[in-house]
Amino acid sequence: MRKIFKALIGAFMLVNVSTVSAMPVWQLPQEGIKLDSRVEQRYIKSEMDAIFHKKPGYEHPFANFETPDGWNWKKFEVDGVKVEVLENPAATTDRVVYHLHGGGYMLALDNGYRNLGMVQGVLADAAKIYLLDYRTAPENIYPAALEDAVKVYEKILSDGADPSKIIVTGDSAGGHLALELSLCLKESKMPQPKCLVLISPWTTAETNLPSRSYNASRDLILGRGTPLYDAVKNPAFAKGYSKKDPYISPIYADLKNLPPMLIQLGSYELFLDEGVELAKKAAAENVKVTLTVYPAMSHDFALLLPKLQESVDSFREIRDFINQNVE
Repeated sequence: MRKIFKALIGAFMLVNVSTVSAMPVWQLPQEGIKLDSRVEQRYIKSEMDAIFHKKPGYEHPFANFETPDGWNWKKFEVDGVKVEVLENPAATTDRVVYHLHGGGYMLALDNGYRNLGMVQGVLADAAKIYLLDYRTAPENIYPAALEDAVKVYEKILSDGADPSKIIVTGDSAGGHLALELSLCLKESKMPQPKCLVLISPWTTAETNLPSRSYNASRDLILGRGTPLYDAVKNPAFAKGYSKKDPYISPIYADLKNLPPMLIQLGSYELFLDEGVELAKKAAAENVKVTLTVYPAMSHDFALLLPKLQESVDSFREIRDFINQNVE
């Protein structure tokens, strides 16, 4: 397991370098790269090969993180939990984004996730973006990450954030953690965030849903032959727990009274069927849910392939969903 973990860090962790020089704030592009289906799949494979095999001279658009011009970036701890906050002085709202990063619960917060969190903050026009650096597996299993997420959510509330202005976003395992957090808040009778943005959420530790098989070769980011494929087949964070535990597999949870949620999936991703099942269950339990499946896209495509038109469309959808649900 430790060898796998080291390989995951080497393959997925985008270059972790920050600079002191300010840069312009990311803006939603008018359009992205548009390709026909076969060319697009070759482009995706080429991009992922460059990331996984660290091709010389290749630099991912989200590889480096620089504090945007005029923004503040703070790092601190809350009862031993590492957290970072980005402050946007140009925000026209008092919204707060709480971003929970992915990586199979095995990867720490890195520059790719910092950039994705910043993007969510810009899309939300948020004054603050909180980034949780939760404890990771295999050294730390459930409920370690959830405990960390709750502590930082309590910190956000104590900092004066109005729950009706909080947007929780999460990609992959971060989407799972966002659901866990919301379930825990309901159980504890704590105020819920206004909405959840779930990007390629991992919603079950089980591996028997059909897309885990029929998309195994089509998902060029999480599928067969990629660094995290084996890790999601045997999730380290859930060791010793039933795969039907609602906190391990939220598709079995009581979703009633959870906040409105946006679920974004790629039609080629391993987690397609479980994401669809989550949306069906949420709708059946009277949760306001928006489900969008982006054709021929692999897992977490907007993080790893931000230049594609589909990624630009997903960013635009996130912006519109937040504006429709948060004042």
